[in-house]
Amino acid sequence: MRPIRLAQLCVASAAASLLSTAQAKSSPLTYEEALARARQTAPAVAAADLKARAARSSAVAAGRLPDPQLRFGVENYPISGPMAGRFGADEMTMATVGVMQEFPNAGRRRAEAAGARADVAMAEAQRAVTTREVQLGAALAWVDLHYAQSRLAALDAILRQIEPIWRSAPAGVASGADRPAMALAPIRARAALQDQRDELAAAAERAKAELSRWTGDLDPAVAGPPPSLDIEPASLRAGLEAHSTLRAYDSARSRAQADVDAARAAKRPDFALEASYGRRDRMFGDMVSAGVTVRLPLFAGQRQDPLIAARRADAARVDAEAEVARRTLRAGLDGDLADHLMHHEQWMRSKDVVLPAAQRQADLETASYGAGRAGLGDVLQAFTELAEARLTLLEREAAVARDAVRITLTYGADAP
Repeated sequence: MRPIRLAQLCVASAAASLLSTAQAKSSPLTYEEALARARQTAPAVAAADLKARAARSSAVAAGRLPDPQLRFGVENYPISGPMAGRFGADEMTMATVGVMQEFPNAGRRRAEAAGARADVAMAEAQRAVTTREVQLGAALAWVDLHYAQSRLAALDAILRQIEPIWRSAPAGVASGADRPAMALAPIRARAALQDQRDELAAAAERAKAELSRWTGDLDPAVAGPPPSLDIEPASLRAGLEAHSTLRAYDSARSRAQADVDAARAAKRPDFALEASYGRRDRMFGDMVSAGVTVRLPLFAGQRQDPLIAARRADAARVDAEAEVARRTLRAGLDGDLADHLMHHEQWMRSKDVVLPAAQRQADLETASYGAGRAGLGDVLQAFTELAEARLTLLEREAAVARDAVRITLTYGADAP
């Protein structure tokens, strides 16, 4: 009974652990927590980690001597004549056992080791690139969800604010203060705002699905303030040469140079040592043999030289591609900084000019409607414009936040 009870306790403990894990995963995520969750759980990062681990493990064997070879055989076995088919009857027939060790030249082994080290560096740089992509995806999804929910809340507040105006429309028509057609204006305005709300709700669900993709949470939620909207262009430009994309090309350049060195090393001879023991009939005695095998690169013009030229062309190609990547990064950073400045100016204009003017207009139209100097349509139009101004402000703030996140995570320092 005791083992059964112990097993039940283990099962209960495991179930409680799984429940607490599920609860932890469903808790709202701050911006930094979402990025950390993406780094820890994204399959793409795990795959990049495994690739780097495989490269490090392979590097241990690079540049080593090949395994020795053991050889067994029978030599000079007669198949014709009076001694045909008889082992040991002839003094030349013997069973042999031997060992051979190949010795590639030192240049070939050094090139192989250098290529393996370059592969490790390339895998680690690719891991950094993958981590950037994962973090950027999670960050943009978090920002989209945060601002989609903010726009929903702002629109709901507007709907609650103008609900009394909608309710007063039939009364105004019944009293003769408004024309009968004015009773239809609130219906159209409400339908338009509800359509807009449906679009915002759909955008929030899309952002939630995208955040779930990067963090692994089935029902993710956001909490806390948005990330900082400030960036430092000077430090971003200064640190661009250490970008993981360019480091990957540095590793590729090292790999290409190792291939060139390996092709050059093929013009130098390799050799192998071999020793064997031959067992013959006792009346003839046993024998020992030793030898050296040397590879002779006599036709370099048709074999090694074309390969060397091909590897040099590959190295030059990597240099050209690295320069393309460097220019692309610089141009991308400058273009994104220009967009960020534009979106920031638009956001400030909405915040300091457009929204206060729309709020003032709505207040004035409401007061005029109460004093009988404005119609219901004027009030509805003012509140509709106020709703648009508030949503536009949040949309522009979201654009600034997306720019800041994209610039920081695309061009900034690598994550630890």
